[in-house]
Amino acid sequence: MSHSVISFDAAGTLIQVCEPVGQTYAAFAREHGVHVEEAALKQAFRNVWGSLPAKEWPEGQCAADDDRSWWHELVNQVFTEALRVPLPEATLEPLFEALYMHFSLPEAWSVYEDVKPVLDKLAQDHRLCVLSNFDRRLRGVLKGHGLDGYFDHIILSSEVGVSKPHPRIFDTAKRLMNAAEVTRWHVGDDERCDIQGAVANGWKPVWISRPERDLWDLVEKVHLEANSSLHMSQ
Repeated sequence: MSHSVISFDAAGTLIQVCEPVGQTYAAFAREHGVHVEEAALKQAFRNVWGSLPAKEWPEGQCAADDDRSWWHELVNQVFTEALRVPLPEATLEPLFEALYMHFSLPEAWSVYEDVKPVLDKLAQDHRLCVLSNFDRRLRGVLKGHGLDGYFDHIILSSEVGVSKPHPRIFDTAKRLMNAAEVTRWHVGDDERCDIQGAVANGWKPVWISRPERDLWDLVEKVHLEANSSLHMSQ
């Protein structure tokens, strides 16, 4: 019998980009005739990522374009900030398409070394899902790395219509996993989206901050919780 439901963030928790984003952006820019410093792109990406509004759609709707317009605006703003001038549309459009396609490929991502051993262990007694502020590209990435089979559901902000920490996406996970009456854990690396979001919506949070805290911390917490519940029931 499953002891609990555990949801996982994806990027930064299960998978990471194979090379720094600034390096990737700079390489693709060169292929399109744009020369810009990797460091400038790295800083611009960080600034824009933190300033763009959350992806959110009216209740009952999802992102019709699977968040492509949000990512397009991010790429546009990153290069505008790094270059201090906007890219011409004739350059921006093919550059965006190339970057968007690149990050849909499993080869653009790597799996943290603790992920598969931990999932193997947890899947024996618990029901698992992914709860991510990503779009449909994530499904192909997880499948390409052999991770999709661990999860009952892969729940994406672009399909729900809101991003973590919005209650609706946590409620969607609870409903799909039939988890109203069981202990619910959420694991992630973002303090606001994952940790504060989990607490506010009735999920037990586990904050991943590698290398200090990885997924084995989750195993320990879940094990302690299960033992505590067992003792209380005796």
